[in-house]
Amino acid sequence: MLLFKIFAIFSLVATLPSFVVFFRLNIKNSKSKFLKRYFWVIPIVIVLGLAYISFIAPKTFINDHFVGGWMIIIYLALITPRLLLSIVLLISWPFKIAYKGLTRPLLIVTAILTLIVELCIFYGVFIGRYKFEVKEFTYESAQLPKAFDNYRIAQISDIHIDSWKNNKGALERFVKLVNDQKADMIVFTGDLVSGRTNELDGFDDILAKLQAKDGVFSILGNHDYGDYYRSWSSPEEAEMSFQDLLNRQAKMGWILLNNEHQFIYKDNDSIALIGVENVGEPPFSNYGDLPKAMQGTEESFQLLLSHNPSHWRREVLPKTDIDLMLSGHTHAMQLELFNRSPAAWAYEEWQGGYTYGNQTLYVNIGAGEVGIPLRFGAWPEITIITLKHKSK
Repeated sequence: MLLFKIFAIFSLVATLPSFVVFFRLNIKNSKSKFLKRYFWVIPIVIVLGLAYISFIAPKTFINDHFVGGWMIIIYLALITPRLLLSIVLLISWPFKIAYKGLTRPLLIVTAILTLIVELCIFYGVFIGRYKFEVKEFTYESAQLPKAFDNYRIAQISDIHIDSWKNNKGALERFVKLVNDQKADMIVFTGDLVSGRTNELDGFDDILAKLQAKDGVFSILGNHDYGDYYRSWSSPEEAEMSFQDLLNRQAKMGWILLNNEHQFIYKDNDSIALIGVENVGEPPFSNYGDLPKAMQGTEESFQLLLSHNPSHWRREVLPKTDIDLMLSGHTHAMQLELFNRSPAAWAYEEWQGGYTYGNQTLYVNIGAGEVGIPLRFGAWPEITIITLKHKSK
């Protein structure tokens, strides 16, 4: 039923603009034989392709995030011209603009809009995905032990390793850029894979090169549990994949914090690094146990790693005194223009730093992609968080 709904929605988006263009520009009576003969080829091809993907293609094809993402890119590239032209025609309709066939003003406006959108798609796919951005964030607190003044943490998130398929060089550049920051500690805030652990094949050795004086720490994101992969042959296969993910992180030298904590020591002081499994609202998985993870850290400065930023308002703020929380998850929906993103519709906190009272949250918008291999404006992020002791 879900596949049918998706098929219907994508098919309507692909065909309705063609109907608008066909009738508003009177294509039926056009002098162009080519236009009349081939006008419906593109929407028909799109609908047939959608039908194959939805109802005929094997499940392994449907579950391949890499293939699915590129199919969406092709879909967007094909529908954009007629979609924009239909919008221009509908907007001009109330103003009773007279036009016969494909008039020059409408074509010029549509051509400009189409060129802009297609160039943005092209840039986001081939350049924006690898336009790594190092962001600086300074956190000040009187609760921070003096020994940790100027302590630097490199945060990375949402690698989604399948989005680096066929581009190991880009991942190597990313890892080198992280290491070049010379942070005291590296933290990864979840979503190493998109569905299956075997996505890591060939990438383990690259990620194992991440190094910091006090170690590389990680937590799990909603995608890491394999809940989004629909072609498991059995529950046992899914569990084996999950256990393999835990083992591989250990082999890479990453310290995975699953509802647990670890103290980081410097001189005679320490801070508590707390990590919870994913805490999400439906449809996202909920495996986190914050009380268990933070037990025994109450007298320390507390730094929490929690994948989903919505956890901050739902549990961290109302029930704890946790000083600083680091999250990922939102990706800024991989699209940001003029500091605005569709992610703001779904999350109150979707990128950067937020403070409420004495508690702070930082949301990293991730390094990889899910759903569509494109980033525009929301460039892949490496965050350098500098802790500062603030005198009372």
